[in-house]
Amino acid sequence: MAKYHIKWELNPLTSPEDPEKRAKLWISMLEMVKADLQAGRFKDWGAHVDINSGYCVAEGTEAEVFASLLKWIPYVIFDVKPALGVDQVLEAINKAMAQSKAK
Repeated sequence: MAKYHIKWELNPLTSPEDPEKRAKLWISMLEMVKADLQAGRFKDWGAHVDINSGYCVAEGTEAEVFASLLKWIPYVIFDVKPALGVDQVLEAINKAMAQSKAK
């Protein structure tokens, strides 16, 4: 199954100026994060101490990850990159070395 590293950032254009409304929005979004973690859509999630950004790790197909992120629009901006685990990287390096020796 494909793994994705997702950097997220709160969209400053959609963040309420009123602190109470902003807190309510944050709480509702964090409840959605908890639900995605419990359902297994997210494998890890964290917020940076700068308060307005963080990361997430998701597994699935491109279409599944795309669909799971749609509910956050327009409040969150995403930068999604496919990621490899250590075994996948080792396998790719060994395969490249074997192909290089075969030439």
